[in-house]
Amino acid sequence: MKYRRIKRHVSPHIKALADAQKIAFAPLTFQAVATMLKFGILEFLDENPSTVEQVIENCGVSKYAAETLLEVAYTCGIVVKTENRYSTSLVGAAFLHNEMTRVNFNFTNYVCYLGASELANSFEKAEPVGLRKFVGDYETIYNALHLLPKSMQKSWFEFDHFYSDRCFEEVLKIICENSPSQIFDIGGNTGKFECACLEFDKKLKVNMIDLPENIEEAKKHLKNERLNFFGLNILKDNLPELSGAVFMSQFLDCFSEEQVVTILSNVKNSMQDGTKVFILEPFTDKQLFDGATYSLVHISLYFTCMANGNSKMVLSNYQNHDDNSPFLIGTLKENDNIKVASQSSWIVKEEGLFSEFAP
Repeated sequence: MKYRRIKRHVSPHIKALADAQKIAFAPLTFQAVATMLKFGILEFLDENPSTVEQVIENCGVSKYAAETLLEVAYTCGIVVKTENRYSTSLVGAAFLHNEMTRVNFNFTNYVCYLGASELANSFEKAEPVGLRKFVGDYETIYNALHLLPKSMQKSWFEFDHFYSDRCFEEVLKIICENSPSQIFDIGGNTGKFECACLEFDKKLKVNMIDLPENIEEAKKHLKNERLNFFGLNILKDNLPELSGAVFMSQFLDCFSEEQVVTILSNVKNSMQDGTKVFILEPFTDKQLFDGATYSLVHISLYFTCMANGNSKMVLSNYQNHDDNSPFLIGTLKENDNIKVASQSSWIVKEEGLFSEFAP
């Protein structure tokens, strides 16, 4: 008698249950990948499709570790299996070759993972409770960066630079279009943008504004006669007199809505006539790729439990637009004083996040 395999229809309910299990076990899957990277298993399989025995021999792990990790990785689609040989899948290869995946993974592993267990407490208290697992009672991660473990610092800075550095060239072309005499970079961090400015225009003066702790760290490796430093807390201290161009790159998303209003008010009150303000922020609903959107919305959870407890990545804001108004946002009210100003928009071309895997 011959038997025929019947292809079963999987109902949406059953598929939903399977997806729910992926979330239920996600922390263990994450740690399995971290362990395979630490043991060199993924890297070995990426170059050498191998049996379990070959993995044991070349990676120096036990039979138990090799079998357990490979079974999990195969079930999760991190490796593929042909006969008795394992090799990395496209998903597994992303952890080795895709910069965004590598940076995001290390950031979650070293910066967010432990503190994420305090997410509920952080929401309830509007404080980064997870940060206290690493340092004392600090209000934000930004003035505690110098106290964090080295592996945590390294991952934090790699993550921060990945999401900003690639924009610098396009940004400077726009800022310097009208040849400002100087640039004030608010939230300069490690000073990479300052270095880009000094290289882009040999006559440009650059001013870095950040917390005093971060300014002291930046001064250790940044020295240039055209570079000035201002160590202050923008929420509490007076800004220097601002002129030329003011730049804020992925800075405002580090603050609550009320704090953003305070910051922009302080900037406005410190500006001389003719000063232009440039703000660079990613919108979660304006990304070209699902992977980018997924990354950005999860960064909001990092802000909650580790960074400050009260900020998030944002959607593009069109909800205040009145179709009957000649203005983009808001309506004309009696006694309003309207000034006409020319305004141009710009778009930075985005790279494919997974370009090396594109067909």
